[in-house]
Parts: sequence; structure tokens; C-alpha cells
Amino acid sequence: QVQFVESGGGLVQPGGSLRLSCAASGSIFSRYGMGWYRQAPGKQRELVASSGSLIITNYHDSVKGRFTISTDNAKNTVYLQMNSLKPADTAVYYCNTAPKYRADAWGQGTLVTVSS
Repeated sequence: QVQFVESGGGLVQPGGSLRLSCAASGSIFSRYGMGWYRQAPGKQRELVASSGSLIITNYHDSVKGRFTISTDNAKNTVYLQMNSLKPADTAVYYCNTAPKYRADAWGQGTLVTVSS
């Protein structure tokens, strides 16, 4: 069973940067695309970035030019570099396969709070 462990979240001021990491329990990057999802309070979970050997890198319009997704297949880790953060980016961030997620693989996520 695939499991994901996210880390790197925290409190940052508007305009700041964070780098999120997600470690996968198995070697899945060669078989699946990977994505970063986020869920803000009172909102549905949304896919913000996706990439991988089988899919084209894609970003949600709200993060284009600010976020960068990357993978390290040797470490079974996917990263999300987030720059020029805005209060609207405040959410719990999760990783999972993409564009179709595995419902049984959601981790606990990592909280990103953008506030002055």
C-alpha cells in the first residue's frame, strides 16, 4: 500500500517562500504522475501542481509562475517550491498520485499559513 508523508509547512509572511517535501513509501514515480493538492478551510481539495514521467507538468492558474513541482525518483520524494506566497495560499497541502488520486493514500498533510 502506498503512503505519503508531507513536511515543510509553516507560518510565512506574504511574499515569502516555503519548500514542501513528500516522501512516498514505495517506488511509484515510474508508474504514476504525482501531484500536490491543497484544502483551505471550508473549501474543497484542489490539485495545484502535477508532474511525473507519465504526465505533462501542470499548474493551477492561481499558482502559475510562483510554484514549482519537482521529483527525485531516487529518493521517492516530490517537492513543491512555493514563492511569492499569498494569504490565499493558506491551506493544508497534501501529495498524492495525479491526475487521479489514490483515495486510500492520503497522508496527514502539512499546514501552510500565509499571514503577516
